[in-house]
Amino acid sequence: MLNFSYSKLKSSHEGPWIIVDLLMLALLIINLIWLLFDGLFATQAFKSILASMSPDIVKGYAPIHENFVLYDLAFVAIFLTEFCVRWLASVVRKTYVRWYFFPFIHWYDLIGCIPLSGARIFRFLRIFSIFYRLQKHQIIDLRNTAVYRFIIFYYDVLVEELSDRIVVKVLSDAQKDISAGSPLIEDISQQVLASRLPILTQWISSVMVHIGESIEHNDHGESVRSHVQKSVGKAVRGNSQVSTLKLVPILGSTIEKTLEQSVTDIVTQSIINLMKDITPEKIDDFVEHGIGRFSSEDQMLDQEVLLIVNECLELVKQHVSQQRWKDSFDGKYTT
Repeated sequence: MLNFSYSKLKSSHEGPWIIVDLLMLALLIINLIWLLFDGLFATQAFKSILASMSPDIVKGYAPIHENFVLYDLAFVAIFLTEFCVRWLASVVRKTYVRWYFFPFIHWYDLIGCIPLSGARIFRFLRIFSIFYRLQKHQIIDLRNTAVYRFIIFYYDVLVEELSDRIVVKVLSDAQKDISAGSPLIEDISQQVLASRLPILTQWISSVMVHIGESIEHNDHGESVRSHVQKSVGKAVRGNSQVSTLKLVPILGSTIEKTLEQSVTDIVTQSIINLMKDITPEKIDDFVEHGIGRFSSEDQMLDQEVLLIVNECLELVKQHVSQQRWKDSFDGKYTT
């Protein structure tokens, strides 16, 4: 059902333009019906049907048909005048960035003013533009109409089918490049990661220093120090040589605990110093001479990564290829 909002019409301050739209809509309907009638009148079959109904109609309309272009020019003059007025209004209102954008955006209105049979079909698009403006200002609501739902449904079907095929084609081309031995991993390393390596190393260095300072903090690092103490203590007590210290009379247990505490402090402080002493230069050197050499020499890993990428793309293709509009169609129209 088509809903009309009078309150939105008043608040939009578009009353005069709405009246113009409604007048243009009426003229367009009259003109399009007349065009259809005149086109059918050009056929002998339609003339025969009219003659069987009333020969006077055929005889009276024949002169109009012969000079139909002149009658159509009257509509063209009105449509062109309305087009120029709207163009001038858009310039005054600064609707578009440039004054000459209007005829390019509303090209169908301009082409529809050409009094040729091939161009007149574009006048039909003016009806949609009028309804669009009314819908834009919320003066009418087309969303509850069957025609709107029909158009939107098949528009979504068309867009989904086209977009799915485009995405699948792009992914298939990417898979072909990967299968042909495209140096994808190397390109990512050189073109993507290499330019950002200084920022990454700086960030990693800052994180490591922050972790070291957190461990050194009396409160924040308690959990880490406690874990290190338990691990070291377990390792010290499990060591066979340290266990012999218990055999020392009187001082054996004390020596063992002191040694355990000392080792714990040394290990904890070593971890803290390691974290705090890491600089971006050291990380960069590690990446270049460690990880960099590994990634460039290990061809099996590169091949495995490419296979993973290819399988992921295949899964994406399968997901994209699903015609989800059929689910909507079945939900609406099956019983």
